[in-house]
Amino acid sequence: MSVNDDLPWIEPVLRLIRASAAFGIPTLGHCLGGQLLAKALGGEVTRNPVKEIGWGRVDAVEDSLAHEWLGASSFNSFHWHGETFSIPPGATRIAATAHCANQAFVLDRHLGMQCHVEMTPELITAWCRSGAREIERNLEKSPAVQPAEEIQRDLDSRLADLHRVADHVYDRWTAGLETGER
Repeated sequence: MSVNDDLPWIEPVLRLIRASAAFGIPTLGHCLGGQLLAKALGGEVTRNPVKEIGWGRVDAVEDSLAHEWLGASSFNSFHWHGETFSIPPGATRIAATAHCANQAFVLDRHLGMQCHVEMTPELITAWCRSGAREIERNLEKSPAVQPAEEIQRDLDSRLADLHRVADHVYDRWTAGLETGER
């Protein structure tokens, strides 16, 4: 699905995100959620040059804000997307991959991510099962698509590393929620 699809729930979600921003309520989105956040804040969602499906290195841009939010200069993350967002006006790009220039952005206390730091073994297994045809169709079309067997290899180790990054991201995002501090 795409943020640009004519689905009845998309415009109400975009309005909710805009209202959250107007009231200073922090918003966080992964993949489609990051794309919704970007579009609601004035960015665009377009086709990425290639699909990213599987594990791939995410690099923080050389900016102190990137390190503050991500807690790492690079990390291996999970990806499953064919579109990407532009950086909304006033936001700062904080992460990129070799195949997708805009992996994450920050605007005030709002964080949009193209990659998935929230994954579990059950989600990855289910996505590989339900997305098997998409994987097969794109293996030869994109250097950033991996076979399901590779995606599921070393899951415990990969997820432990990913969850350290996720813990840092979520700790940073939740900081100040109760007090309203930045």
